[in-house]
Amino acid sequence: MQTIPANDSYEKPLLRLAAMAEQSSFIEEELFIKYNVKRGLRDLDGRGVLVGLTEIGEVHSYILDENEIVPVPGRLMYRGIDIKDIVDGFLNDDRFGFEETCYLLLFGRLPDNNQLNDFVKLLTDYQKLPEYFARDMILRAPSKNIMNLLARSVLALYSFDEAPDNTSIQNVLKQCLRLIAWFPSLAVYAYQAFSHYFDDNSLVLHSPRCDLSIAENILHMLRLDSNYTRLEAKLLDLALVLHAEHGGGNNSSFVTHVVTSSGTDTYGVVAAALGALKGPRHGGANHKVVQMFEDMKKSINDWEDEEEIKSYLMKLLNCEAFDKAGLIYGIGHAVYSISDPRAVLLKEQAAKLALEKGMEDEFKLYSKVERLAPEVIKSERKIYKGVSANVDFYSGLVYRMLDIPCELFTPLFAVARIVGWSAHRIEEIVNDGKIVRPAYKSVSNRQKYIPMKGR
Repeated sequence: MQTIPANDSYEKPLLRLAAMAEQSSFIEEELFIKYNVKRGLRDLDGRGVLVGLTEIGEVHSYILDENEIVPVPGRLMYRGIDIKDIVDGFLNDDRFGFEETCYLLLFGRLPDNNQLNDFVKLLTDYQKLPEYFARDMILRAPSKNIMNLLARSVLALYSFDEAPDNTSIQNVLKQCLRLIAWFPSLAVYAYQAFSHYFDDNSLVLHSPRCDLSIAENILHMLRLDSNYTRLEAKLLDLALVLHAEHGGGNNSSFVTHVVTSSGTDTYGVVAAALGALKGPRHGGANHKVVQMFEDMKKSINDWEDEEEIKSYLMKLLNCEAFDKAGLIYGIGHAVYSISDPRAVLLKEQAAKLALEKGMEDEFKLYSKVERLAPEVIKSERKIYKGVSANVDFYSGLVYRMLDIPCELFTPLFAVARIVGWSAHRIEEIVNDGKIVRPAYKSVSNRQKYIPMKGR
C-alpha cells in the first residue's frame, strides 16, 4: 500500500504557516465568559443547553430540588422504556436483543414475535453488499483506520443507490435499514483488509449468514474458524444494545440532526456522524481504557494492594503515567455522575465472561479501579458533580475478552449507533425543522484593507 510521501521542503513553511494560523485563531477565555457562551452547548453547572426535542432516547442523571441539581443513579430509556427492563427481558428469555432494540428505536414500540421475525428477515435480505463492493472499495484501498474506511464506504454506497437524494421517509428508512444490515460486514471486512495489507496476515472474508444474529455474524466473520460460544455472542449483543442510542444530545447524534437539517442525503449524514464518533472524546475512549490498564498492570506489582493502585491513579491525574494526559480513562461522563446504567449492566454480564475466560483477576482489578478512582479524583480535582465508571470502562474489557482487535472497538460502536442515528435522522425529517444555525459572535478587531503595494 503506497502512501503519499512527505516532502521535507514543505515542512519549514508549513510550521511557520501553522503558527500563524494558531495565533490568528486564538480567542481569550475571558471573552467566552463575558458573552456567556455555552461552550460545548453546556451551562457552567454541566446542564446541557436545550436545543431540540426527541422521543427516541432519554438520559436521566439528576433531579432539581429548589433549583439545585441533585445527582441520582443514571437511567437510560429507549422510547420511554428503561434500558434495564429491555436487557432483563431478552436475557431472561435467553434471546439476542439487538434486532429487537433496532425495531423499538426505529418504530417506537416493541415488536411481537411475528413482527420481529419479519424485521429480521428484512435485515437479512439487505445484508449482502453490492457486487464487487468489498473487492473494489475495501480491499483495493485499505486504511490503517477502520473508521476512515467505514466513512469512505458509506459515501461510496451513494453511487449504488438508484435514488440517493430522495428524502421521503420510505426511501430514507430503506437506506437506513440497508446501512444497519451492511455495517457489520463493512467494519469486519475493513479490519480484515487492514490485517492483511498492514500486518501481513492471511486474508479470509466470510460472508454473513442469514441464520445468525448480527452479534453472531460479527464473530463469525471476524474469526478465521468462525467459532464462538453462546456467552461470547450474548455479551457482544448486549454491548451493541447498550451502544445503540444515547439521546439526541450526544455529539454524533447531534451531528445527525444538524446535517439532516440541511436537506442532504442519508450517506452524507451517516459519514458525518462517523466522523464525530471517530473522535477520541466520543467513540475512542474504550481503546484508551484498555491501553491504560495494560500500562497499569506493568506498573503495579500487587493487584490486590489498594494503596499501590491509588498511587498509580494519582500519577495518572498528575500526568506522570501512561499517556501523561492527566486522565483516568473510563471514569467520568458529561451527564452521569453517580452511575452509568450501561456500565452497570455490562459489568454484571462481563463477570460471567471473565469466569469463562479465566480472567477473574483482571476483572477484579477493573472493579477495584472503578471503586478507587472516584475517591482519588475527588481528592485531587475540584468537580461540580461526582464521577463514576462509564460504559467505555467495561466495554473495552469485554472486547478484549472476546479477542476483538482494538482497531475494531470504535467501529463496533458505530455498528450499534447507526440505529440511533437512523432514528434521529427520520425524526428530524418528519418534524421538518429549520436548518440548524446557532449564533457566533465575532470578536475580531476591525482592520483597514491595505493595498498590495503598502503591505
